[in-house]
Amino acid sequence: MPRLSSGAVSLAIEHAQSAASGPSPPPSLSLSVVLGRTRALSGHLTEVGISMAASCETDTDTEAETEAPEPRERDTPEDVVLEAPANGLAFHPARNLLAAGDVDGDVFVFEYSCREGETKELWSSGHHLKSCRDLAFSEDGRKLVTVSKDKAIHILDVEQGRLDQRTSKAHSAAINSLLLVDEHLLATGDDSGRIRLWDQRKEGPIMDLKQHEEYIADMALDPAKKLLLTAGGDGCLGVFNIKRHRFELLSEAQSGDLTSVTLMKRGKKVACGSSEGTIYLFNWNGFGATSDRFALKAESVDCIVPITDNLLCTGSTDGIIRAVNILPNRVVGSVGQHAGEPVEQLALSHCGQFLASSGHDHRLKFWNMTQLRSVVVDDYRKRKKKGGQLQALSSKAWGMDDFFAGLKEEEETVPDAAEEESEDSD
Repeated sequence: MPRLSSGAVSLAIEHAQSAASGPSPPPSLSLSVVLGRTRALSGHLTEVGISMAASCETDTDTEAETEAPEPRERDTPEDVVLEAPANGLAFHPARNLLAAGDVDGDVFVFEYSCREGETKELWSSGHHLKSCRDLAFSEDGRKLVTVSKDKAIHILDVEQGRLDQRTSKAHSAAINSLLLVDEHLLATGDDSGRIRLWDQRKEGPIMDLKQHEEYIADMALDPAKKLLLTAGGDGCLGVFNIKRHRFELLSEAQSGDLTSVTLMKRGKKVACGSSEGTIYLFNWNGFGATSDRFALKAESVDCIVPITDNLLCTGSTDGIIRAVNILPNRVVGSVGQHAGEPVEQLALSHCGQFLASSGHDHRLKFWNMTQLRSVVVDDYRKRKKKGGQLQALSSKAWGMDDFFAGLKEEEETVPDAAEEESEDSD
């Protein structure tokens, strides 16, 4: 006979007492029933004990998970690695989203975060047959417009990544540049130098002009959304009136291709990058000839993005992202780099805190602009030694000299006679 627990014995006694007060069953039957119920109760208690032990282990695991360290907060979001270099790059106008279009024709939308491990891909689209050259979000952020070497314009839904509209054979040559004017109008430029203006509510282009002899590298718009400025591979700055759908003028040709264009100094100056590593400046309403030029120690200026009214960042084939002040013209320092690989495109986030860059190393990188946005460059120009390295403007940039401590030069600083003035040619 198995040994009974104290609880089982008590239960047996209770059953015996209950049996004594009522009709008395046969002794053998009463004892067998009690023993059977005792065994069943003992098994049930064992199951309860196992369940409680498992519950305690679960609670311990939950507490351990709760006590796990929070994801580390970074100064910038983590790099995104693609399978191919990205030509196009654009930030969402309100949300922490970054879109990229690569040379394989794929379009990606990423949600970025400074919390480690939380930057992730939301969706991708492979509707383009050839390289995606440029892309842009609509003003309300609900649509993403892309253009490609396959001569097509695609409009995608940002939430789902669904292709909502396709304009095939929008140009007779590969489309290289895109600019959204408003919620309905967009401008495109192709490899032959042709500019087309589109109204999404209508069939076909509402303006079709060809004045450039080479590809359209980049476009910019004045605040009134009247004049469209184009940077051409023929070295000319083009001006088009999109209100009246007519051509205005071409500037004189510069040395090398004009690769990028943007407005600076509250719209009073137009800055153009070039394949020769020079930034050309034009006065507003003085587009025929340059008012100033600024040669950088860079192989090229392939892309530019304004950070403030005075400061812009440039990307070059040497892989370095430079911060440049306009009037006075200075190379302020290095924001970052793509390890010797060409920088393809730059974009500034909606909050102005992050600069994103794409390079031939297949990476999308983020750079913190908080300190750079507060930089003030004096008219006084400090002399420096020839061949001096660029100052690093972020913890991720090469050369960790203390740059911000020396930005505001003291007037009593006396340059050494052996040093030469080379700030404008940096």
